[in-house]
Amino acid sequence: MMDYTILKPLAEGKILLLTISRPAALNALNSVFFSEMDHFISTIADNRDIRALIITGEGKAFAAGADIAEMVNMSPDEGRKFSAVGQAVFNRLSLLPFPVIAAVNGFALGGGMELAMACDFRIASSLAKFGQPEVNLGLIPGYAGTQRLPRLTNLADALWLLTTGEVIDATTALQMRLVQKITEPEALLNEARRIANLIASRGPLAVKLVKEVTRKGLEMRFSEGEKLEQQHFGDPFGNEGAEGMKAFLEKRKAVWD
Repeated sequence: MMDYTILKPLAEGKILLLTISRPAALNALNSVFFSEMDHFISTIADNRDIRALIITGEGKAFAAGADIAEMVNMSPDEGRKFSAVGQAVFNRLSLLPFPVIAAVNGFALGGGMELAMACDFRIASSLAKFGQPEVNLGLIPGYAGTQRLPRLTNLADALWLLTTGEVIDATTALQMRLVQKITEPEALLNEARRIANLIASRGPLAVKLVKEVTRKGLEMRFSEGEKLEQQHFGDPFGNEGAEGMKAFLEKRKAVWD
């Protein structure tokens, strides 16, 4: 991989740990971050050896929003372009063929919360804070926050967070189903690794198909989603699925590779 100034990727067997490292700016997301993230996604998207990706932040923040200093003098058209870049990168992240886990260690605000929501699920430190405070600046979210938040929680909770700009703690985020699990700060990465390695031990084609079918199904009518599931249900038969079922019947561990 190329040398990055903000991202710190680390391979750990079949999983990748990606740390956002701009702690002096609370890991605020700027153009350099999006350029590096876009390149990083390109380098891993077709890597069949990767089974899961964990994203976390260095220091006190996961990512405390977009870089206000970079945005302050933008024109309306420049703002739209900045939004389009962020949306494109986060969409590419969400479409990776393996699960992406956000390990939220601290502040996940604005663009940082939008990054966490672009991941497949979120594990939070008990010290984590979440919010979409863009209205405090007279702005709205630009990286699909208005679209992902109501899909992950519900319309009322999403509008509450989006219109008040209030910041919530990890427990409230868990109650809203924005977060799937809370850990003590020192246990966060180990728990994320445990879950990532658990996923890595499952059938890789099955995990890929589950993610693809589930995400696509959300954009379809139920009956169309059923047909999509039916279509892909047969894909593992004769290869990975055959190995998994034989291993079960023979009371042994499946060999996926």
